Amino acid sequence: MGEENSREKIIVRTSIIGIAANVFLAAFKAVIGFMSNSIAIILDAVNNISDAASSLITIVGAKLAAKEPDKEHPFGYGRIEYMSAIIISVIVFYAGATSLIESIKQILRPETPDYSPVSLIIVAVAVIVKIILGRYVKAVGEKVNSDALVNSGEDAKLDSVISASTLVAAGIFLTFNISLEAWLGAIISLVIIKAGIDMLKETVSKILGERNDAELAKEIKHTVTSFPGVRGAYDLVLNNYGPDTWHGSIHIEVPDTYGANQLDKMLREIMLAVMKEHNVLLTAIGVYSFNTKDEEISRVEKKVREIALSHEYVRQIHAFYLTKDTKQIRFDLVISFEAKDRQGVFREVVDKIQQELPDYTLEVYMDTDFSEV
Repeated sequence: MGEENSREKIIVRTSIIGIAANVFLAAFKAVIGFMSNSIAIILDAVNNISDAASSLITIVGAKLAAKEPDKEHPFGYGRIEYMSAIIISVIVFYAGATSLIESIKQILRPETPDYSPVSLIIVAVAVIVKIILGRYVKAVGEKVNSDALVNSGEDAKLDSVISASTLVAAGIFLTFNISLEAWLGAIISLVIIKAGIDMLKETVSKILGERNDAELAKEIKHTVTSFPGVRGAYDLVLNNYGPDTWHGSIHIEVPDTYGANQLDKMLREIMLAVMKEHNVLLTAIGVYSFNTKDEEISRVEKKVREIALSHEYVRQIHAFYLTKDTKQIRFDLVISFEAKDRQGVFREVVDKIQQELPDYTLEVYMDTDFSEV
């Protein structure tokens, strides 16, 4: 709870700094833009206002996301931060579209800009401020895992490029008396639109549910298999309920000699270790048993593994267990997403194993590696 409050305070404080900086810059740029009749500077000022609005939305999102879980939302409100990031993306896109329309109007009906040394100095200062602000906000966003702050930081860095481009256009006009204001405004607008679309796609992808973070999955499995008796850890599924809020489930493979009490104790210890080391709550741990002290079964398992893993799209075989009395074999086959027909690959491999072991009844399930890269 203390860490969450600290994270929320950091996001709010950083966003307030962003609001103050953007309002200050927008006011100066607006005055300069109207005085110099520069559409690019005016659009840049509008973009600063949208940045201030983005920071305000980030604050609201962080406050709402910090609410405690309740009966209606037992997994908490962390995903609200993703909604904040989406709104920021839409604001950025809207600002770009509006700017593009104004730039096209200016291209069709051009007006001559009138720059002054003071206005150009202020714009140059704005470039420096935006570079510093962008790096700071993005760094904080990455530190506290806030997509909204990262998006705001990226947007601020983009603004610095936009302002720098305005200076370039001013230099060209003052040197060659060629006005590129409207065309620059159009290019800036397209860059802003693309940035908004990219931000939106990235956030929507997270809401839809992306694959497990490969490195995090590897670390969790390493922690789980470090427990004595655990031969393997499989089927790890991680569900994201907001930044730094992960729930998951996993299967472990243990000897068929383990009793219920021994398993219960081990599962509790695994849950505590994963939460402590990785901040992931394992809400469920399934159990696979493997045969012990039977050389004949070991030979059959080895043959099954060789046949299965000889296929390029079989990533893994696990949960193998052979019941000698009934001549039944059960196991899971992990088929890669790279296979064009995963079901076809699965049937092909199972048929091949069945041909090699005609005396056995196979109980095989097609499985998925949610961390596949």
